[in-house]
Amino acid sequence: MRISLAPRAAVQLLARRVAAVGSSALLLAVPVAASAQAEPSGTSTSGTPSTQVSQLSAAELPADMVEAITRDLKISPQEYLDRAARAQELNSYATDFRAARPEEFSGAWMDGDGYPVVAVTTTAAAKTATLDGYRTQMAPVSAEGLERSLADFNRWVSQLPGQIASQIGPASIDFLNSQIVVDIANSPLGRSIDLPTLIADIKVQLKAPGPVPVERVPMGGDTYVTFPENPASTTPDEVGVCSFGFSSTDRHGNAINISAGHCDPAPGTGTEVYVPTSANIAEVVQVGSFEHSQLGGPEALDYSLIRLNDTGVRAGLDRPVIRGAGGSTLTVTGTAVPVVGAPICKSGEASGFTCGVVTYDRVEAELMTFDEDETHTVYGFAGSACTLAGDSGGAIVTGTLALGITSGSNSAVAPSCTAANLVLSFDGGTSSLGIPIQSILNAADNSSGGGFGSGLTVRTGTARD
Repeated sequence: MRISLAPRAAVQLLARRVAAVGSSALLLAVPVAASAQAEPSGTSTSGTPSTQVSQLSAAELPADMVEAITRDLKISPQEYLDRAARAQELNSYATDFRAARPEEFSGAWMDGDGYPVVAVTTTAAAKTATLDGYRTQMAPVSAEGLERSLADFNRWVSQLPGQIASQIGPASIDFLNSQIVVDIANSPLGRSIDLPTLIADIKVQLKAPGPVPVERVPMGGDTYVTFPENPASTTPDEVGVCSFGFSSTDRHGNAINISAGHCDPAPGTGTEVYVPTSANIAEVVQVGSFEHSQLGGPEALDYSLIRLNDTGVRAGLDRPVIRGAGGSTLTVTGTAVPVVGAPICKSGEASGFTCGVVTYDRVEAELMTFDEDETHTVYGFAGSACTLAGDSGGAIVTGTLALGITSGSNSAVAPSCTAANLVLSFDGGTSSLGIPIQSILNAADNSSGGGFGSGLTVRTGTARD
């Protein structure tokens, strides 16, 4: 999966390990279908554990989003909401199942028809999951076994000479087929690499060699812009363009918007955030400033907290809504965690509402500054919703629950999602990197020292605004 981050000129995705790898470059995918945080709260009539998630009704979804759901997912709005809820139930169940049977659990995901699946290594475990109302799949290796193999492989790669390691792309856990998948550049050097025979369950995919393009392109949902100096003296190619994500607040009542960390051009300096009012780049209105940004760091995240000023609040940026290209709004009703196969939709100024599914619930990307002095490891999740230039930092939802913010995609430079789908259809389709909202909330609280961002929560509502 090739991911491009933008617009910040000081950041690009690191190609240290994958400089000559094709479409799967820049993500070391580690799907962990049971990395749950939600807690079960009962049992449904079908026998599956149930979490209490408050969502809007299908009739309350905005028209732009309904169009995207039916176009991209080929399901009804009600089925979209139902699958999102079932994914959160599966997440809770898989967490408990893995804790109780660590060597018998081999993954969990939403199947193509929206039914939750639990992979197991023994018939006894399969019987338990079946009685609990889940579809089961037998697997030869447990999730913990696959993760050990992945860790062994990564250690092996880290010890290789740089020229050889550059031909090896990301390794990922394919829970559906119980194996490790690794991309190797389809080049003379790549084809000559001997993989370690002591590491089990490895499948090699040869990819066309070629450097990953890094484009200084805007990515945003509801657009905001930043400037290195005075807006009036800034040229168009110096403007940073990103997207507002989720409206939030902390225990001190601060009005905050969550966006992407790489969108802050000068972390720690309080860069001002503006909303453009016309095609004239100098005609902007300040609505806030970056109070905290993180790119990599201890939590390995890409997020920022924008402190909204009175103008931003009066403009309505403190409301619990996200918007599509057509201007229709969706009220956010809660938060969720990534589950493989769960349906998702993202908002964006460039591409509007587009929808897809979670393809990996945990991926790892390495980022670095253009001066190559520092690298940043970022954890997130991958989704198949198309993301264009202009969408970074924007909101990703499952059902009507906040799931994460957009960090980058492999379709950032495409002129449209139609064009992106045509070009990328032979290479796995569109793919975007999201940063989980729960991870952001926890990290912001942990780093706040009790001040700004402590007790950070996403603003939620119960009806469309």
